Amino acid sequence: MSTPDLNLLVTLDVLLAEGSVARAARRLGLSPSAMSRALARLRETTGDPLLVRAGRGLVPTPRALELRESVGRLVQEAEAALRPSETLNLKQLVRIFTLRTREGFVENFGPELIARIAEQAPGVRLYFTQKLDKDSTPLRDGTIDLETGVVGDDTGPELRAQALFRDRFIGVVRRGHSLSEGVMTPARYAAGQHILVSRRGLKKGEIDEELERLGLERQIATIVGSFSAALALARASDLIVSVPERYTGNLRVDMHSFALPVPTSDVAISLLWHPRLDADPAHRWLRGCIRDVCAERRADLSARFEAG
Repeated sequence: MSTPDLNLLVTLDVLLAEGSVARAARRLGLSPSAMSRALARLRETTGDPLLVRAGRGLVPTPRALELRESVGRLVQEAEAALRPSETLNLKQLVRIFTLRTREGFVENFGPELIARIAEQAPGVRLYFTQKLDKDSTPLRDGTIDLETGVVGDDTGPELRAQALFRDRFIGVVRRGHSLSEGVMTPARYAAGQHILVSRRGLKKGEIDEELERLGLERQIATIVGSFSAALALARASDLIVSVPERYTGNLRVDMHSFALPVPTSDVAISLLWHPRLDADPAHRWLRGCIRDVCAERRADLSARFEAG
């Protein structure tokens, strides 16, 4: 049995990442014809077409999807093994990192993260961009370096993930609201006028399902697409809003927060990145900074909730 050409692993990794013979050729510095020949060799070696035409583009076969994570990991490990050993000099590091996050992350974790990075690596800059969907393409193509979010079925299978913190939903009203005093009960909570936060325009959520089990129904006065808009409305009215505790810590300063009187599911917020950056020293350092800042904020936000 002939020994496979291990150089094909690099070619396969780039092809699967780009999904295009022309783009892969440009990235590897090859002609389109040379890349086409390499794809033909890959098909012969694996016994699978790997990329098949769909309209004007190419889509991966199930076998290609199965290979994508393992091939990427092998290439990354090989590059790390062959890379000269060097110590990361943070004081001389000059780099821009792009982080894609949901609203609330920058407001709550941004100041500490920026201060930590400025102290350790003054030449590093952070660019925060808003996370409007769960499309993993920006991580794959290198448009962004990291993102925060909930790992789910629609998360790219090859992505690396590490848990940052767990979050729970709480109720929030303005200072002086009738719900800021006394014992909170499901009936008392449901009797008020509520703001529902839904980017997809849903009219009900988990809280409504739990209230229905108790024979209760809350009145939704309005639906908005962001936590910041919902909290601004609640701050200026008698409306009640339910938001994730840790993600909205700084957004609900000087408001009254309370534990919801019905059970709701916690959400695990994770840090996501593409495996090609797994061994990058600067990227590893930044991931550590984000993890540390999120961990340090836990006690502070819990104290604010108790005081609220």
